[in-house]
Amino acid sequence: MMLNYDAPLYRPPSEARSLIFQVTLGCSFNECSFCDMYRSKEYSERPWEEIKSEIDMMTAIVPDTTRVFLADGDALNLDAEYMVRIVKYIYEKFPKLERISCYAMPMNILKKTPEELKKMHDAGLTMFYLGIESGSDIVLKKVTKGATSKTIIKSVNKAKNAGYTMSCMVILGLGGKKYSTDHIQGTADVINACSPQYVGALTLYLENGIKDEFLKKFEGEFSRLNDDEALNELEELLAKIDTKEEIIFRANHGSNAYTIKGTFPQDKQKMLDQIRWMKEHPEIVRPQGLRGF
Repeated sequence: MMLNYDAPLYRPPSEARSLIFQVTLGCSFNECSFCDMYRSKEYSERPWEEIKSEIDMMTAIVPDTTRVFLADGDALNLDAEYMVRIVKYIYEKFPKLERISCYAMPMNILKKTPEELKKMHDAGLTMFYLGIESGSDIVLKKVTKGATSKTIIKSVNKAKNAGYTMSCMVILGLGGKKYSTDHIQGTADVINACSPQYVGALTLYLENGIKDEFLKKFEGEFSRLNDDEALNELEELLAKIDTKEEIIFRANHGSNAYTIKGTFPQDKQKMLDQIRWMKEHPEIVRPQGLRGF
């Protein structure tokens, strides 16, 4: 017997081997025009008895679990005390557990007090995956992110101050050709202002279900970047990231045409040199048919 997930179910690539518990269903915001992950669901918070019974069941099936991811897209929207109860119980039941993580929206971090964040962290919730997407306030408004560059910076720093490991995502091409410069400069500024421990770069990939909505919000101004232009954005972003704190950078998501990885600040020049080499070898591009968001 295994968990009966409420589909669709999503998790970050780095949580591929994690045990997943759906403590919430859907997303309480659910308005980002580039994301259709939870459009088919109505947001709800699952009752304790359901969650507890699933934890109890999986203890018998996979007792050696080392990582747990709390789904869906909005687990941090739960009341802090409720989250502490869930996290503590998971640690009680899985003696080899090393970490518990979840997605986090900037607004959900900002709604929690520093004391609440610390309480959840001390209980064992230690890592958040947060979508920066863009540091351009124009682009953030166009895609209905529900956050500004300032609130993103504030939320990441607030979580880091409470002890959390932050893994943040940015999306190449999100501003199209018109806002490309503003998108990359703003995104670099945000990263420099909060230095998440991890940054992952994805490339915009519009699913058919939300494509029209996304384009409508740009009011006819959106022109998609080609592979060369997306690689230029990646090069610009890397060149503008300036941090003394260590940032593990990855651009190896399935949506990307090219793969880059390294650690700031020590690998910055190596990554830039690699991009210049890629520009001379376009034959290594990932075929369109093998890409997905």
